[in-house]
Amino acid sequence: IEAGALFLAGLPGPAAALGLDAAMIAAQNKLMAALPANLRADAGRMQERFHLDAPGWFGETEDPKHLRTIAGATLRGTLIKIRYQSWRSEKQRRLAPLGLVLKGGSWYLAGQVDASVRTYRVARVLDCTALDDGFDRPADFDLAAYWQAATLRLEAEMHPNVAVVRLSPFGVKLLDALSQPYVKARTQLEETADADGWRVARVPVGKTSWHAAAELLRLGPEAEVLEPADLRDKMVELTQAMAARYRAVRRA
Repeated sequence: IEAGALFLAGLPGPAAALGLDAAMIAAQNKLMAALPANLRADAGRMQERFHLDAPGWFGETEDPKHLRTIAGATLRGTLIKIRYQSWRSEKQRRLAPLGLVLKGGSWYLAGQVDASVRTYRVARVLDCTALDDGFDRPADFDLAAYWQAATLRLEAEMHPNVAVVRLSPFGVKLLDALSQPYVKARTQLEETADADGWRVARVPVGKTSWHAAAELLRLGPEAEVLEPADLRDKMVELTQAMAARYRAVRRA
């Protein structure tokens, strides 16, 4: 257990969430004691000068109720039975836990059901029972490769459309600062600016005009949606409603 806990060195929060904090500390102490004096000093300086903080800004690390049970079954290679709350409904699943991923302070499980591997957010697991039945782990399953592909697929599903947007110089900076990596990497910004310094960009946006408008409203008056027409209409609808509400509050 101590050897396995070493991969979490520098991540005390995740180690504690998995129940491996004590094992991690013990393993680190043993490793430090075994190092030559000069290397021990270098390792100490590294610990003093580098720290990994897993959650994103303004977010908190989740502490899912069933994380340790799932982690234990994942390490043992045994099946679990879960009751899971998806976006649409509550579901029962009997699955093989292939791996856990910590992303932005949230834990995700790669679980195999039949021949299909799916992603489950551990915080949405309502009940979990560890079973004694073992399973054959797919020989070709690579957790890091699976997660990368699943992340790209999800981001593409969440941004299937493209908006043509006119941006001020400050709007270009805002879009770069506020966009998710997927959107930032796939935004196409024209090199040529108009007389006012504004440039046109093709920006990946959400499935519906409402979701797309909510994303682009963050840019405020520094952006103007040119296409598609239904998204431009939605921006007009929302900004007019906002202006009317603020005028009503001021009059009151």
